[in-house]
Amino acid sequence: MDAQVSIIKCADYTPKLVEVSVRKAIGLIGGIARFVKPGARVLVKPNMLMAKEPECGIDTHPEVVRQVIRVLKDINCHIFVGDSPNVWGGEIENVDEVYRRSGILKVCQEEKVALVKFDKRRMRQKFPLTTWLDHCDYLVSIPKFKTHGLTLLTGAVKNLFGLVTGTFKTELHKNYFQIEEFSKIMADIYAEARPALTIIDGIVAMEGDGPATGGKLRNLGLLLAGSDCVALDSVMAKIMGVKPFDVWSIREASQRGLGVADLAAIKILGERPEDLKVKPFLLPTSTFPVKKFPRLVINLVKRLIKYYPYSVRNNCTRCFACVKICPNKCISMRQEGIVFDYRKCIACFCCQEACPSAAIGIKKSLFAKIIGL
Repeated sequence: MDAQVSIIKCADYTPKLVEVSVRKAIGLIGGIARFVKPGARVLVKPNMLMAKEPECGIDTHPEVVRQVIRVLKDINCHIFVGDSPNVWGGEIENVDEVYRRSGILKVCQEEKVALVKFDKRRMRQKFPLTTWLDHCDYLVSIPKFKTHGLTLLTGAVKNLFGLVTGTFKTELHKNYFQIEEFSKIMADIYAEARPALTIIDGIVAMEGDGPATGGKLRNLGLLLAGSDCVALDSVMAKIMGVKPFDVWSIREASQRGLGVADLAAIKILGERPEDLKVKPFLLPTSTFPVKKFPRLVINLVKRLIKYYPYSVRNNCTRCFACVKICPNKCISMRQEGIVFDYRKCIACFCCQEACPSAAIGIKKSLFAKIIGL
């Protein structure tokens, strides 16, 4: 497939408006039959990060998922919907709560399609992926348009990290905690499981310290669609006000030839990013340097620029989510609240991503404060 990305305006999640917009986004790039063979078995993978209602803007909105399901029904596909949510090390009982509160369970019941769990896996290189990839002919991915404290943005490529099953996601964060190394893992996953089609839910997006409760919602009013995840993320970065090659996952995947990152080589259909006049996104605290200094300068001083999680104790509900998900076991719960052992902390920010109460903030090293980062 050539690098085509459609951008469609969609003001809100009104069902009829989402239906028209999803169909237009897919239609502009050739229609569903260009990407998925009629009658095929299709795994639909939204971004279901945590057990939060749709209005929280953390998970892919169920109405977008519904309309993608209906497009696939038009060509008589056998549809399976699933994800591996970020729930305290992958405990299956908590996955049910994510499915219910996100609204995805209700949609699947109403549309009479199977909602599955990624409870079985097959090893691929350095990581296991769900065996539902083996059972299905095609993968259709529906990410959420959000910032991310570690990867800067979470879109088409990052959504595939949810294909990793259970506690192994924590192991990958532990073993590949540097962004350069983690981006290689994301590119590895993309090389193994390339979606036939990706539709990004950017109707309500997230900026700031995303991708969970630490972020700020933003009414962006857009849907993006395409088959090249690198091209999609590059266009997403452009809309956010970020250079695509400042996103490590885009850089890594592009250099491997997995997709197109050069905006001039991407055919954009529908709305043009420069005509949208989107105010640049507020970026995560821990990735702000890419907007302020050239990468060469950052590389010279990056050992002195550090960011660490800390407890916002007034928000903490003592749910233990951060303690359970920490890959290096550096968080403990005490009488006064959670405490970090910074000697062991690898600044992966899994704790912030898992916290349901916005109780994890980010603090800067002294040098970062001095130079105004």
